Amino acid sequence: MNRLIQPSGVATPAANYALAVVSESPTTVLHTSGVVPTRMDGTVPDALADQAVVVWGTIAALLAEADMATTDLVSVTTYVVDGQDLSVVMAARDVALGGHRAASTLIVVPRLARPEWLMEIAVVASR
Repeated sequence: MNRLIQPSGVATPAANYALAVVSESPTTVLHTSGVVPTRMDGTVPDALADQAVVVWGTIAALLAEADMATTDLVSVTTYVVDGQDLSVVMAARDVALGGHRAASTLIVVPRLARPEWLMEIAVVASR
């Protein structure tokens, strides 16, 4: 159903992600808005690593509500505020995906909609 695309003669990805994913005849497709690091009680952790845990926890909850799993993710777009340690965000993605690879884009931005947000992620899942 979802198949990684890695043509010969094309450089491999720079990290643990797929260059492209093709979804053949999907029956369910999920698109999220940008998921931000706000907890249920309205608080936002200070540390980037903790924000990543909140964001990926929310993504897991959205997937579960749609009867999907992280293995259904085909695209991840991550926005990180300039000056943050990108390796923290990439490591959190790798832990959350547990070895699954999706197409992934990481964008550094000057700021997000709220100053306490250091990151935001939007995903597409297909099954």
